[in-house]
Amino acid sequence: MPECPKCHQKVQFTDITCKYCRTELKAFGHPGIPLHRAEGETLLCDTCTYDRDDTCTYPQRPYAKTCTMYQNYLDVDNNDLDPPVYKTPGGIKGLQIWCQRNPGLITLLALIGISFIIVLLR
Repeated sequence: MPECPKCHQKVQFTDITCKYCRTELKAFGHPGIPLHRAEGETLLCDTCTYDRDDTCTYPQRPYAKTCTMYQNYLDVDNNDLDPPVYKTPGGIKGLQIWCQRNPGLITLLALIGISFIIVLLR
């Protein structure tokens, strides 16, 4: 059974607030979302993965003492923080994909080419 972070009394998993000190235990009254709290004078943003990779959109950032999305960067495997590497195919397959993605540019280049040929034939 968990305990309240403020008064350290035993509480139920489904409790939204502590029945002893009325401390909010779940985020925004929703029993499925845990509310992470900073201890003492420390801030959650100092050790949060989302603050480090600059993807945090929490309005209280960088001074958050409570947060629903907190994730300690020390608990995360560093390989998960590396951006994925995408390899594009080369050769004919790569050219086909490029042509499928850029039909407007191909049309523009074709019109320029036809105009150039017309100017040369005059």
